[in-house]
Amino acid sequence: MTTIALAPEQAHARLAELTVIDVRTPGEYASGHLPGAHNIPLDHLDRALDAIKIAAGRGDLLLVCASGVRSAQACRRLAEHGIPAAGLTGGTDNWIQLGHDIHRPAGARAAWAMERQVRLTAGALVLTGLIAGQRRPAARWLSAGVAGGLVFSALTDTCGMARVLAKLPHNQPRATDLDATLAALVD
Repeated sequence: MTTIALAPEQAHARLAELTVIDVRTPGEYASGHLPGAHNIPLDHLDRALDAIKIAAGRGDLLLVCASGVRSAQACRRLAEHGIPAAGLTGGTDNWIQLGHDIHRPAGARAAWAMERQVRLTAGALVLTGLIAGQRRPAARWLSAGVAGGLVFSALTDTCGMARVLAKLPHNQPRATDLDATLAALVD
């Protein structure tokens, strides 16, 4: 399988034969994921390359995120290492909209989706800059910087703020969870 995208209907029909890797944060993964998906957050992908290569040797890989942007980045990164993978068109958001089942582990901690975390953080920073700018006009540069970052994010289809937020403790996998996922991919 080369670096391609599968529509949710195609992926659903082949779900039993695909190894699904969800590259969202653990909190997003816990809020609902494709049945049988393994969670390897995008920023931990390099650590998992050996296990992913072994899994790819046994069958096709499907990489998934919320919208398809992070899974496309992951597919490109794997392709650089000679590992073929497909991304899910529209991500889990599209999967859910089409009525396909998702798995929500009982008792799992669910964090906000990364997009929602970014909106909250960006809004709070802009508001802080505007309020603080009433007393210290230079503080308005904070709002301008966030606005510039949002424009850059839209133009490049990347998000530096999401990368920073992904490093927060609630968005990080426990070492034992990631180790167990890597072991499951190798078995």
